[in-house]
Amino acid sequence: MDAAAAPWVLHVDLDQFIAAVEVLRRPELAGRPVIVGGRGDPTERAVVATASYEAREYGATSGMPLRLAARKVPGAVLLPVDAAAYNEASDGVMATLRRLEVVVEVLGWDEAFLGVETADPEAFARHVQAAVLQATDLHCSVGIGDNKIRAKIATGFGKPRGVFRLTRANWLAVMGDRPTIDLWGVGSKVSKRLAALDITTVHELAAVSQETLVGEFGPRMGLWYGQLGKGIGSTTVDDTPWVARGHSRETTYQQNLTRRDQVLEAVRLLAEQAFQDTVAEGRPVTRVTLKVRYAPFFTQSKARKLPAPTSEREAVVAAALALVERLDPGREIRLLGVRAEMQMPEDGDPAERTPIRGRL
Repeated sequence: MDAAAAPWVLHVDLDQFIAAVEVLRRPELAGRPVIVGGRGDPTERAVVATASYEAREYGATSGMPLRLAARKVPGAVLLPVDAAAYNEASDGVMATLRRLEVVVEVLGWDEAFLGVETADPEAFARHVQAAVLQATDLHCSVGIGDNKIRAKIATGFGKPRGVFRLTRANWLAVMGDRPTIDLWGVGSKVSKRLAALDITTVHELAAVSQETLVGEFGPRMGLWYGQLGKGIGSTTVDDTPWVARGHSRETTYQQNLTRRDQVLEAVRLLAEQAFQDTVAEGRPVTRVTLKVRYAPFFTQSKARKLPAPTSEREAVVAAALALVERLDPGREIRLLGVRAEMQMPEDGDPAERTPIRGRL
């Protein structure tokens, strides 16, 4: 190994991945505002899976109701979600990254960490971009960091098609004045709780006492948020195959559910489907979560830890049905989801290798 080489974490993030795959399939869409979601029909209830950069200029964002996005974007091209195509494209990208003979930790369809030893991380990042483009015709941005947190956040500064380095040396210079919600792992709820403590910027989060954060968030998460404010994170890129924590099923209903019997039947079906997805894993279910989206668009979740891990279908279904009692009976429901979380293997939880928060 070259004596000048040093270990780096690179975060590779494909630019507007789903939209980019669709444009490759339909070159005539290049430069047009493309929105992918549901079955591509704005008269149906669905959310945006992704929007091209051209569509984002009009305010279309992932997770937005498809109907609203279509209204926002003049001349939008609306396309249905094609998961099989995105899986195939993603597999091609990840295979390309592995051929670079570095450690590759896949985070999802469109992103991965690379563990690299090099004297020139920017040059290696450009090499990664060129290799992905040549093999797949897809563009990516690369964040360079001395740990995963900084590499992940750095990618945002490099988009699109760029490279950015974020390390201990420039962490506060780059991030100090930015709002806490710009940190990977801080959402709107956490940022509001921090704001209630007069912590609104990354610099303020980095400077606050450990006792204050532990008092608000508990010993585990309080310490974690304190480290996050300083940009401290794991430096280990792990290519161990990902082990699912759980399986989820959800449905958006074209007509609101208004009756209790409708809700109970819908939750039973979703719970049975989620349970069946866990059977192939061979691990018992330990926790059940019920997600609900009330009309017009307010979402919350209710969770229940099971008395003991179980591999019995009816125990999982019963737990999901019990959570229905905690829903607001006076509100119409447009979406329901059930998640069955499983007992993790004894040799550890590979999901803990990155600070990604679980989502239903």
